[in-house]
Amino acid sequence: MRIPHMGAHQGASVCLNRRNRRDQHVIGVNYAGQYTHGSGKVDQKGVKMSVAIGYVPGAFGQGGQDPNFLRQLVQVGDAYGYDSLWLSDRIVGQQFSLEPIVALSMVAAYSDRLKFGTSVLALPIRNPVVLAKQIAPLDYLSRGRCFPAAGLGQDDPTEYEACGVPKSDRGQRTDEAIVLMRRLWQEDRVTHEGAFFTCHDVSITPKPFLQPSPPVWIGGRTAAAAKRVGRVGDGWLVSSVTPDEVRHGCEIVFATAAQHQRAIEDDHIGVLLSYYISPDGQKAVAKAASFVTRQRPDVPFTAFSAVGTTAHIAERIQQYVDAGAAKFVVRPLCSGEEAMAQLEIMGQEILGAVYVSRETLRGYTKPRETI
Repeated sequence: MRIPHMGAHQGASVCLNRRNRRDQHVIGVNYAGQYTHGSGKVDQKGVKMSVAIGYVPGAFGQGGQDPNFLRQLVQVGDAYGYDSLWLSDRIVGQQFSLEPIVALSMVAAYSDRLKFGTSVLALPIRNPVVLAKQIAPLDYLSRGRCFPAAGLGQDDPTEYEACGVPKSDRGQRTDEAIVLMRRLWQEDRVTHEGAFFTCHDVSITPKPFLQPSPPVWIGGRTAAAAKRVGRVGDGWLVSSVTPDEVRHGCEIVFATAAQHQRAIEDDHIGVLLSYYISPDGQKAVAKAASFVTRQRPDVPFTAFSAVGTTAHIAERIQQYVDAGAAKFVVRPLCSGEEAMAQLEIMGQEILGAVYVSRETLRGYTKPRETI
C-alpha cells in the first residue's frame, strides 16, 4: 500500500509490502517525495510472504469511562486498514480490563473485516476444554478471523492463586492445554488423560472455521518461549524485544520446530511494538517513557520500541522485518485520550490506508489532535 501524504510529521513516503528477506525493503522512505515499493517477492521456498500491522489499545486500563470505546477502536481499524485488533488478558486487578474472549466477540460483530486476537491469553489459569469451546464458535461465526495467542501469564502470583492454579507448573500446563485444545478442534470424540487435564469421549461443536485448527501463536521473549513455539505453536508473538533478539529467537523457533518434525511458516513471527509518533524525537521519548508497561534493566525502552518521527518508526519496523518479523501489533505509548489520534497517525502515515468517508464510520468522532 502507498501513502499519498505524510502530513506534518515527516516529508517522507512509506509503503508496506513483504520483501525478500535479504535484499529488498518492505518500508521505503524517500525524502524526494517519490514513492518506494516493496518487492512482494517469494521466499526461497516459493511461498509469498506478507507484512501485516494490527493494533492494541494504548495505556493499559483505558476505556473504563466509555462503553463505546471498543466500538471506536474497531472503527479506527476499519477506517485506516489495520489488519487486526488484539486485546490483553487480565483476570484480576484494579485497572479496567475487558475479558478478551467476550470483548472479541463484540469485535467480530462490529466488523466483518478485522481479524482479532489475544495478546496474550494467560493459558495456565484457564480450563482448556472451556477455552476450546469458547474459541471454536467465535472462529466459526467470524469465518476464521480469530487468532488465539497464548502465554504463561503474569509474573505476579496473585492471579494464579485467585484462579486456583499453582504458578510453578505453568509451562507444562500450557503445553498440555494447547495439545488438548487442538484435539478438541480437530477430533469428534476425544479422550485425554494428562498430568493436569482429563476427559473421556468428549466433543465440542461447532468446529472452528479454520481447519485443522485456528493458529495458536505463543508469547514470551525467553528462549523457553521460543522453544515452546517450535514444539507446539503456530507462530511467535513477542514483546519488549530488540531486533537482534527477534533474529536470535527466530533461530530457536525454527531449529526447535525442525527437531520435532514440525513446520512454522516463515511469516508467523510477530512483534508487539510500542510506538509514539511526533516531529520532535526527544520530546516523544520523554512523553512516552511513563507509558512503558515493562521496563527492562538491561536496555532502554527505546531499543525495543519505535518513538519519534514517521521516518524513524518506518526505519524501526524495517529493522524488525530484516530480523525476521512479518506481523506487528502496535500499541500507542500515550494516554487513553491521545491513543485514538496516535492510531490515526499510524494509519495515515505508515499503513497507507485507503480513505474511508466519515459517513461510513457510523458515528465515530475523530479525537482531538494532541501532538
